[in-house]
Amino acid sequence: MSNQLLHILKFEPILKDKIWGGRKLHTILNKESESPNVGESWEISDVDGDCSVVNSGPYKGEDLKTLLSKYKDELVGKSNYNRFGDKFPLLIKFIDAKEDLSVQLHPNDELAKRKHNSLGKTEMWHIIQADPEANIIIGFNQAVDEKAYQKYVLNKNIKEILNYENVSEGDTFFVHSGLIHAIGKGVMLAEIQQTSDITYRIYDWDRVDTNGQERELHQKDALEAIDFKSDKSYKINYQSKKNEITDLVKCEHFTTNVIEIDKTMTLYHNEFDSFVIYICLKGEVVIRGKMNAHKINEGETILVPATLKEVFLETNNAKLLQVYL
Repeated sequence: MSNQLLHILKFEPILKDKIWGGRKLHTILNKESESPNVGESWEISDVDGDCSVVNSGPYKGEDLKTLLSKYKDELVGKSNYNRFGDKFPLLIKFIDAKEDLSVQLHPNDELAKRKHNSLGKTEMWHIIQADPEANIIIGFNQAVDEKAYQKYVLNKNIKEILNYENVSEGDTFFVHSGLIHAIGKGVMLAEIQQTSDITYRIYDWDRVDTNGQERELHQKDALEAIDFKSDKSYKINYQSKKNEITDLVKCEHFTTNVIEIDKTMTLYHNEFDSFVIYICLKGEVVIRGKMNAHKINEGETILVPATLKEVFLETNNAKLLQVYL
């Protein structure tokens, strides 16, 4: 390893207008947009056509794909590079649902590879803000098999079997591939997911666009991917302690921890053969490495390359998510 890539990287957000999007990404997370319907901010992305670009420092203007092809395992770690090659494995987003999102699910790696030559999509949500009575849909509210499910779809009353969960700030959910889900109106969250943009939409609240057209549904694909056996372990129970790293989700696709911090800390990455991502959910923090430092505020994200084995966090009060493989 040449140890050349020792800079902490910060990228320009990629903002996405959505039929269900709103203004919270601008008013709360300070994303620069005049649009009334900003639904997503892609913070770190290697999705084709939506590749993140470094916004400052010596790598300014270079995109994630170029950096990965140049620095390979220095950026992502040896095991990750052996596994994914020149494809960054995670997509980091903020999502603001002014209206209900469609009810949907995602394929697993095997199905996604066969049908789309893509990774599958397992993801997790961490609620940043929720309006009173806001909820999400996750899983079914009763035992459902394939035959019963198809009957509900045919009769257009699938709403009757969906499981609703009220949410508030800090709630965390693990959404594995095949699990039915939807973000409800009034919810803003951080999403960590595999690098995949494959969604099977099964219900869209009978909405139509400006031309009177309903969005496409993917019932046949969904039937192949859906998980009818899911247990209720999707909500993560955790108790965070000040100035300690608290586990949230650990799976084969990513590990996510939460850190609530009110003093200077040194964090060591020696045990990881991986890049590390820090997402600021509250407050502000200076993250300092060997070659540079970035101050990140609420709603900002940075990427620490695998070659950088320690970072210094300087803050009076901040809440962060830490993500790696």
